[in-house]
Amino acid sequence: MKPKRTILCVDDNEQSLSIRKVLLETRGYRVLAYSDAQQAIARFAQGGVDLVLTDLIMPGVNGSKLIQKVKDISPGTPAILLSGTVKIYEHESSADVFLAKGMYLPADLLERIRLLLVRKRGPKRAHTRAQAPPGASSSASA
Repeated sequence: MKPKRTILCVDDNEQSLSIRKVLLETRGYRVLAYSDAQQAIARFAQGGVDLVLTDLIMPGVNGSKLIQKVKDISPGTPAILLSGTVKIYEHESSADVFLAKGMYLPADLLERIRLLLVRKRGPKRAHTRAQAPPGASSSASA
């Protein structure tokens, strides 16, 4: 069984956070849910997070600043910025993807997450096995 990918999910709206957590967990992701950006940054610094999904408008540290701090720690970690109030985000942001809440389907969010995680992980190893000489894969199939 492949290991679960870990998503750090941050939103000051507990209901939105809970819904997103259930959506992701039912698709096999491990979700670290935080309603406070400072706590989320501290948790991210401990390592083991594969992707960050955060709301834009939050008290204290907003989603843009949170993503910038994440990228300062780990530039390769993909980040998705969500907003229920801002529909088009033109500010300079380190987010890999911006989605306006209510303007996308849950399936769209899941697909964006999947693509960002594949990009982070790199090409599948199966591709390199296909190029192995005949007979070389017999020991790998055991």
